[in-house]
Amino acid sequence: PHKPIRIVVPVAPGGGTDFTARLIGQKLAEAWGQSVIVDNRPGAAGNLGVEIVSKAQPDGYTVVMPITSFSINPSLYAKLPFDTARDFAPIVLVASAPLLLVINPGVPAQSVKDLVALAKAKPGAMNFANSGSGTTAHLAGELFKRMAGVDIVSIAYKGGGPAVIDLIAGQVQIYFSTIPAALQQVKAGRLRALAVTSSKRVPELPDMPTIAESGLPGFEVVGWFGLFAPAGTPKPVIARLNTEIVRILNVPESRERLSGHGLIPGGGTPDALGRFLQAEIAKWRKLIKETGIRVE
Repeated sequence: PHKPIRIVVPVAPGGGTDFTARLIGQKLAEAWGQSVIVDNRPGAAGNLGVEIVSKAQPDGYTVVMPITSFSINPSLYAKLPFDTARDFAPIVLVASAPLLLVINPGVPAQSVKDLVALAKAKPGAMNFANSGSGTTAHLAGELFKRMAGVDIVSIAYKGGGPAVIDLIAGQVQIYFSTIPAALQQVKAGRLRALAVTSSKRVPELPDMPTIAESGLPGFEVVGWFGLFAPAGTPKPVIARLNTEIVRILNVPESRERLSGHGLIPGGGTPDALGRFLQAEIAKWRKLIKETGIRVE
């Protein structure tokens, strides 16, 4: 690169997406001798920052690291100011973020099977917190309801922080939390963890089973961060970015820093990210259509 690179992050500073973008930006700057600017553009459930990059010059100097809502919003919103499939060129899957199914310790369940049995015994009596309509935590709860065949009530919160506070207080019984947000509370005994939402166990929590192996085979909900350029960005530029970021992700220091934030380092080819995105869009479209979820 012959000038600074801008990574647009469609969420506010702080949190896993911002941390990951800054880690990648720092390592790219070190490798290429050019500054990398992380530009936080929160708003409209991530759509604001994504729209900016959809209209940027397709030269590789402006890229976006969208959150999981990138694959959810096409089904939640009647109209978006961009076409998710057409207006972006995949670069690389940077990291994934499994969720942790946690409950209030007053709930007499020691496993996912126990929780399902309790919910089936008292339909509509249990609540699960969601961190906002259409968020990963919300859709994880809806998918759990559907796959387990239980009637639990969704309670919307303005973010994960308030949801965790009410879960500890017993106002709600269940929450699908990011791992960093819940882990300290679990260690302190204020919450009980039952399972992770990824298809495989998380290295950080090797003894914690997955929901899929706990009686709901096929269950998988994982937050993820990918890097995308505007459509039309030359393939050699995409390939150069992909190669360098995959190298960064394989550096032990990078992997250690990501895992410390409850993240699993990514990698793979641009085509692999493209296929993954299409699979995620189809998965959430089906669930949103079946459940009738709408943004508030």
